[in-house]
Amino acid sequence: MKNSRTCPKCGGSNVRISEGGAGAYGSGNNIPIGSFVWQAVPVDRYICCDCGYTEEWIRREHISKIESSKKRI
Repeated sequence: MKNSRTCPKCGGSNVRISEGGAGAYGSGNNIPIGSFVWQAVPVDRYICCDCGYTEEWIRREHISKIESSKKRI
C-alpha cells in the first residue's frame, strides 16, 4: 500500500497516510527505544478509506535506531 497506493485487501485506491510522531507522555504512533520522547521512532500508518485496512511502516532512516536499540526480543 505504501508504494502502490492500492489496498492489497480490496483493491481500492483511496489510501491516506497518518504520519507517525511522538507527543507528551509517549503519545502518538511510535516505538519507544529509550526513556525520552525524542528517542521514539515514528511509525507511519497507511489507511485504506474504502475498507479500513491499515499497514504500518517505519521510515528507512529510522531502522538503524531500532537495530541499535537495547530493547531486543
